[in-house]
Amino acid sequence: ELKEEFTRVLTADNPHAPQNIVRYSFKERVYKPISCVDQMAIHFSLNGNMILKDSDEGRRQGIKLSTAAGRFVPVETSAVISEEEEMKDEGSTGDAQAAGEEEAEESGTAEASEAAEAEERSTPEGKEQKLANQFNFIERASTTHNNPMRERACQLETTPRKNFSVTANQWDIYDAYVEELKKMEKAKEKEKTRPQTAKREEEKKKKKGRKLMTSESQSDSITKISKAAKIMERMVNQNTFDDIAQDFKYFEDASDEFRGQQGTLLPLWKFQYDKTKRLAVTAISWNPKYKDLFAVGYGSYDFMKQGQGMVLLYTLKNPSFPEYIFSSESGIMCLDFHKDLPFLMAVGFYDGNVAIYNLKKATSQPSYKSSAKSGKHTEPVWQVKWQNDALCNNLNFFSVSSDGRIVSWTLIKNELVHTDVIKLPVEGTTEGPEGLQLQTLGCGTSFDFHKKIDNLFLVGTEEGKIYKCLKCYSSQFLDVFEAHHMAVDSVSWNPYHLKVFISCSSDWTVKIWDHTIKTPMFVYDLNSAVGDVAWSPYSSTVFAAVTTDGKAHVFDLSINKYEALCTQLVVAKKKNKITHIQFNPVYPIVVIGDERGHVISLKLSPNLRKMPKVRK
Repeated sequence: ELKEEFTRVLTADNPHAPQNIVRYSFKERVYKPISCVDQMAIHFSLNGNMILKDSDEGRRQGIKLSTAAGRFVPVETSAVISEEEEMKDEGSTGDAQAAGEEEAEESGTAEASEAAEAEERSTPEGKEQKLANQFNFIERASTTHNNPMRERACQLETTPRKNFSVTANQWDIYDAYVEELKKMEKAKEKEKTRPQTAKREEEKKKKKGRKLMTSESQSDSITKISKAAKIMERMVNQNTFDDIAQDFKYFEDASDEFRGQQGTLLPLWKFQYDKTKRLAVTAISWNPKYKDLFAVGYGSYDFMKQGQGMVLLYTLKNPSFPEYIFSSESGIMCLDFHKDLPFLMAVGFYDGNVAIYNLKKATSQPSYKSSAKSGKHTEPVWQVKWQNDALCNNLNFFSVSSDGRIVSWTLIKNELVHTDVIKLPVEGTTEGPEGLQLQTLGCGTSFDFHKKIDNLFLVGTEEGKIYKCLKCYSSQFLDVFEAHHMAVDSVSWNPYHLKVFISCSSDWTVKIWDHTIKTPMFVYDLNSAVGDVAWSPYSSTVFAAVTTDGKAHVFDLSINKYEALCTQLVVAKKKNKITHIQFNPVYPIVVIGDERGHVISLKLSPNLRKMPKVRK
C-alpha cells in the first residue's frame, strides 16, 4: 500500500473563479454565458513612484537629503548676492533698453548660481560610489498602423419623365366613337366565321377526353396495388431500420441502476423530407386513434422569411417517407386533431386564416377554410384547439392570434362561422391622428382548455401575462397572472391534477402554477429560452421542456423537485434550435422538432417513466 502511486494534476485554474457568469449580448439580443473567465489570482502587489532627477520635485528632494546630511555650503550664496548687487548698480546707470537686457542676464546668472549650489550640495566632500539602478526601468512606445479611409459611392440614373398634355374637342370625341364602331363591326364578322373553328375545338376536346380516360384507367390500376405497395414499403423500412425497431420495442437502458435517479434519452428514428429542409417545425400533434401517426406543421418564425408551408403526417412504421402531404401558400403555425373524428385536422396559418383538412379526401386542399369575409385573423394564428360540439352538434374549434382575438369557429352548412369569444386588452391607450384615444389589443400566443370544466381556459400573451377566462364572459377575466417577463410560448393544464398548469417563456423559465394562487409553486431556470413544454400522459409529476440551445430537459417532481432528471443535447449544430416537443400517448417516446425541418424520436429510459405510487 505504501508503494502505491497517486497522481495529482495541478492546473492554473482558479477554483474560486465563478463558472456561470451570464451577460446580455446586444448583438444577438439574448443572455449568453461567458466562456472565458479570468483565472489570475494576485498574491502580492506594491505600488511605487519614480521621479525624474532633473525635475523640480527631484531637485527639492535632493536639497532636503543633502541638508539632512549636513553638506550645506553657505560660501557661494554670499558670492552670488554680491554679484547681484554689482549687476543692480550697473543696471541703474543705463537707459531703459539696456536695463531690460541686463535684467534678463541677471535672471540667467541667478539660475546658473542656483544650479551650481544644488550640485555642490548634492556632491559629497569626498568621492562616493554610485549605486546601481535597482529598478531596471525601460520606457517603450509603439504606434499602430492607421488604415486609410475609403469611401464608396454610386450614382443612379434618374428615371425618365415626360409631361403630356392635350385638349379634347368635339372632333376628337367623334373620331373615338367612329373607331369604337369599327371594332364592333369586326367582332360581328368574327362571330360569323366561328362555326368552322368550333368544329376544330370539339375534335380537340374528344382527343383530350380519350387521354383522360387512359389516365383514369392508369390511376385505377395504381389504387388497386397501392395498399399492397404500402405494406411492402413498410416491410422494407422495417428491415433497413431493424436495429432501431428492436431498440424501440425491447431495449431498456440497464445503466439506469447505477445512475441513481438520473435518466437518458435514446435517439430512434429521424424523420425528414426534402421539401421541408428550409422550413421550421412549428407544430406537432399525435393522432388520438392511431397511436403511431403524428402530424407535423412546417412554417417559419422569422417574419422576414415567410413563404409556403406544409403539413406532413408520419408514422413510426415508415420513417423514410410521410403518409400524407399537404402544401399551403402560407406557413403553418399550429394544428390539432379532433378527438372523436381523427380524420379531421384543424390548422392555423401565418396569414391569419384557419382551415379544416379531411384525411379521407384525396385532395391536398383544405375542405373548409376561412376568408377575409368570414372574419379571419389579421395576425398569425399561434394555436388551435378542438372543443366539444356546439348545441346543434356542429363541429367547433377555437383559435388564438397576435391580433388579441380568441375566436370560436363553427362549421355550419359547409361554412366556417366565427364568433369572437374574448379580446385581450393592454393597459393604457395610444394616441391616433388628431389626438384620438385608440384602445390597443394584447397579443395572444398560446391557450389551453381545462380537462373537466369546458368553459374554463387559460391564455398566454406576448407581454408575459396569463389570463384565466370563461367562454361565457367576454368582457371580464377571472384572474390575471403576472407570469413571465417575455412572451409565454406555451401554457398547459395538468391532465391529472385539475388545479395545476404549467407555462414556459423565452425568459429562460418554466413555472408550475395552482390557478387558485397568484404566485408560482415551482420555478425552473433552464439557462436558455424555452421553446415548448409538455406534460407526460402517464404521470402527473413528469414533464419535459426544450430550449433553444438544443437541449431537452425531463423533470419528475415526485423524485426531484429542484433539478431535471435528464438534460441531454439533442441538436448538435449551433445555428439550429429546438422548437417543439410532444409525448406519445401510449409508447414511452417523445418527438422533438427543430428549425431545420427535422423531427427526432427519442425513447425514455426506465428512470424517466416511473409510474407514481398509489396512496392508500
